[in-house]
Amino acid sequence: MERLTKAEEQVMQVLWRLGPSFVKDVTAAMPKPKPALTTVSTIVRILEEKGFVGHEAFGRSHRYFARVTKEVYGSRSMKRLLQDYFSGSPGNLLSFFIEREDLNAQELDELLRLIKQRKQHE
Repeated sequence: MERLTKAEEQVMQVLWRLGPSFVKDVTAAMPKPKPALTTVSTIVRILEEKGFVGHEAFGRSHRYFARVTKEVYGSRSMKRLLQDYFSGSPGNLLSFFIEREDLNAQELDELLRLIKQRKQHE
């Protein structure tokens, strides 16, 4: 699966949140400063070429929808991040967040709970 540009990810985030939408609706839901309608239209067509988006035709208008779920894209992005920056080690990733992200006691307790829960299911 290809990596998305920042602009492409922004459009996908809107499509994931809104569901099937026309370009004007995607543009309206974008954060300020809003890109031009033609810019969003171009990005949507690029996403369609990459296989991330599909469309339904309504006369001359097209309603676009995500072909890749947020969960699938997030999972693949996380695996890529893990491989590219943490030598494929979840422990290195976790260590990074514990050491550099100034987690509070509640967040650390939640991490421990998740680790213990995962360990019980093995």
